[in-house]
Amino acid sequence: MQRLLGAIKGIVQGLVKAVSRFPLTVIALVIATGLVWYMISLDKNPDLFIQKLLFTCLLGAFLGVAVQFSCERFERLGRLRWLTYTGAALLAGVYYASLGASPSIEFDVQIRTLVAVFAMFSLALFIPTYKEGFDFDSLALIHFKSAFTAVLYSAVLSAGCASIIAAVDILLFHIDESAYAYSMSFIWILFAVLYYLSLLPRFNSQDQNDREYAEGESNYPRILEILVSYIAIPLVAVFSMVLIAYFFKILITLHWPAGQLGPMVLAYSAAGLIIYILAGRLENRSTSLYRMIFPKLLIPVVIMQLVSVGIRVQAFGITESRYYVALFGIFAIVIAVFLSSKPKSRNGLIVVLAAAFAILSIVPPIDAFTVSRVSQTSRLEKMLQTQGILVDGQLKPQADVPMELRIEATSILNYLQNRKYTAEIDWLPADFNTNKDMLKTFGFETAYPGYPGEDKYFYAHLNMDDPIAIKGYDIMYNGHSYRGQGKNEIKPVYFTVDQVKYQLMVNRVSPQETIVAVQDAQGKEMVATGLYDFAQSLQGITESSKGSLSSSEMTLIKEHNGAKLYVLLQDVNVALGNGSDAGADYTFLVFFDAAE
Repeated sequence: MQRLLGAIKGIVQGLVKAVSRFPLTVIALVIATGLVWYMISLDKNPDLFIQKLLFTCLLGAFLGVAVQFSCERFERLGRLRWLTYTGAALLAGVYYASLGASPSIEFDVQIRTLVAVFAMFSLALFIPTYKEGFDFDSLALIHFKSAFTAVLYSAVLSAGCASIIAAVDILLFHIDESAYAYSMSFIWILFAVLYYLSLLPRFNSQDQNDREYAEGESNYPRILEILVSYIAIPLVAVFSMVLIAYFFKILITLHWPAGQLGPMVLAYSAAGLIIYILAGRLENRSTSLYRMIFPKLLIPVVIMQLVSVGIRVQAFGITESRYYVALFGIFAIVIAVFLSSKPKSRNGLIVVLAAAFAILSIVPPIDAFTVSRVSQTSRLEKMLQTQGILVDGQLKPQADVPMELRIEATSILNYLQNRKYTAEIDWLPADFNTNKDMLKTFGFETAYPGYPGEDKYFYAHLNMDDPIAIKGYDIMYNGHSYRGQGKNEIKPVYFTVDQVKYQLMVNRVSPQETIVAVQDAQGKEMVATGLYDFAQSLQGITESSKGSLSSSEMTLIKEHNGAKLYVLLQDVNVALGNGSDAGADYTFLVFFDAAE
């Protein structure tokens, strides 16, 4: 019992020290946890102010770690610690102000924030090792052990809290399901990070106790040595042989991959470099061969990846994903060349270059988003100019265009619209919407490719700008039905009309078919209809492509026993054929007029 109390006391003392050591990080984490709790309590999407503040706290937390390590590494900054922290807080405020012009938290804001966080974390790893500081390989090992311990403790704590909440809910009194979300957010946002930080020693301290603690934490666990030397490295070696064999296959067949190679090599390179760093402290035959061979082997593998990305870029232009895959490939080649010619004691350069490349990718005009927008806009302009639709910056709609152009134009415009880039294209209407304005703007409807083989894909959605007539109906119900749902998974909806009780049933009877029915109080079916035949009939309107249809086109009416059932499809998503994806998904509104 005393050992348990001692362990708990040690954890609490460590957390208290972490609070005083990383004040900016703790403040950011506390605010972030409070914001998440507030978001959990809402029954709607949080205000934009809350979302922006949450992203600012995320960046501020990692910025605080980097600042604290800087104060510990550089004596002058340490003497001006609170002034340094004030500057960091102002920097976080500048980031929040930069979000002020954003009408919403879009994809680019999320990616920029995550990339900035990665850069801050990479700098935090390097700063204590700057200019003959703490040994980088030992520092990386300590961070790895601390993170693993924090995740393990947090996972156990999460399981315990969830079990206690469930037990109280079942045995004593009802507890709202949001209690799980509140507890998990506290554990994983605040406790896990704070406990991880509490395990990190003062890497550059001259205090004897701090130095002894850092030295003790630098000990390499035997189980980790076995994992790295005899499990991870052999797995990377086998995977490397597969990639090299594939490389020779390409050279023989002269057939380059169609896009699947980039993410695979990216994951391989990242995992390989992490293992390379973890192996830096180990001296055995396996790790020595790995440090000698892996950097040299990485070069041709990444070159193969870059060629593959280059082929995709030439065919389909640059997108953010291709940008980052290519950028990581360049980073991997630079690191591989350096590691092939320099001793392992300079492994810290890996995180320095990672931070530099990350920052480079979010700084205009060479950032991923600007480059992708310009690339895709240029592709679209060239296609339309070649067809004579775009002449001297003016659109001249044409109905008779090849299906290939329709598909490509739709794909690019959807991409630009999803990223909010269409507003920056001068020759497009200011309020252009792909789902509504394709025909009047370009002269042709949207078009999408089908699935490979015999399967074809069809999607349509309701134009919500149209008014919906509801006169003559007693109730309205908003329903959905998706592939994978069981027949009785959607519970009946009970309602009363003129003191007569009814129940609305939505039954999933197959991957394709859903039955909507209304029964009386005795279970007798009043009126019912299936949705699949009607969904298939919509293809004639949209030529098997996505489209925004009017309420009259998306309406299915069924009358029986004097009752009237009106089903208005909001979204229908159909995969035809016999493949594993075949089936249909629906969201819809149901209106019901009871029998007289």
